[in-house]
Amino acid sequence: MKTLYLILALVIGSANGFTQVTKGVDDLIDDEKKLKKVTTDSTDGWQRGGLVNINFTQVSLTNWAAGGQNSISLAGFSSLFANYKQGKSTWDNTLVMQFGQVKQGGNSFVKSDDRLQFTSKYGRDAGKNWYYAALFDFQTQFTVGYSESNNSATRISDFMAPAYFLGALGMDYKPNKNFTLFIAPVTAKYTVVNDDSLAFEGAYGVQGFKVDNDGTVTNFENTRLEIGGYLRVNYKKQIMENITYQSNLGLFSNYANNPQNIDVNWDNILNMKVNKYISASITTSLIYDDDVKIAVLKDDGTPKVRADGATPEVGPRTQFKYVLGVGFAYTFGNK
Repeated sequence: MKTLYLILALVIGSANGFTQVTKGVDDLIDDEKKLKKVTTDSTDGWQRGGLVNINFTQVSLTNWAAGGQNSISLAGFSSLFANYKQGKSTWDNTLVMQFGQVKQGGNSFVKSDDRLQFTSKYGRDAGKNWYYAALFDFQTQFTVGYSESNNSATRISDFMAPAYFLGALGMDYKPNKNFTLFIAPVTAKYTVVNDDSLAFEGAYGVQGFKVDNDGTVTNFENTRLEIGGYLRVNYKKQIMENITYQSNLGLFSNYANNPQNIDVNWDNILNMKVNKYISASITTSLIYDDDVKIAVLKDDGTPKVRADGATPEVGPRTQFKYVLGVGFAYTFGNK
């Protein structure tokens, strides 16, 4: 009888133990589901961060037999972002600021780099990494720019002269956090030249002042509106530890005026981090705008002139900028 009682006690104890074990397993499963939900939900909300880079260069010569000039250059670059995600909606914002000056010999400081750009993009999840999207982009420069390295030369740009406003509706493809492809068949590009002297000459594609052979006078305009298609590609990659590469390509085609002549804006940044605060960077910018006329130069660097022997020959040209910098760099916020 004692044996029977012992067996019953073991069975009842085992049942209770099994119940406790299964309850513990169920609790673990529930906890795992909650953890997954928290992890998934934690991607919602704001993510903020950016990069600040300051480069300084000085060359000082004393009794230098090979010749040369003393020079000082200072350049700053910052790229800031604030991105928001909530459910199926995303909102990405970036602000890029660049400014640099250089001084050679006895000349005064002149601008070597100047850029102010803000981009904002809203997306709504459409499934399979595609988003319905709307994009706004604004770009100009901070200060006046001159055609020569002397501030008494011809002024060719200023704040809001030019300025570009771009609004686009389309689809955004985001297969991962390192690549986006934005395609917008409906895009409005608005150019502002808030300087009458530049607008008078028809700079940056706006309608300039002109008198036709029959005496018809066409007054200048400070703005120009273009309707077309837009494509934007953003790509970033960590090549190896402390070396990152980022590329941004924008293409715009004006449906009404030479759609085959596509405007190109292509920026590339290669950042090589030495330690927490020191880095080296290589930045390139390539621009082609069919509406921006630039003087055509001879092999000796002098401007070409038209058949009348006086009017300079101008036309669209590929613009390219290359900057190599070493200096202070600080990265902050979310990666």
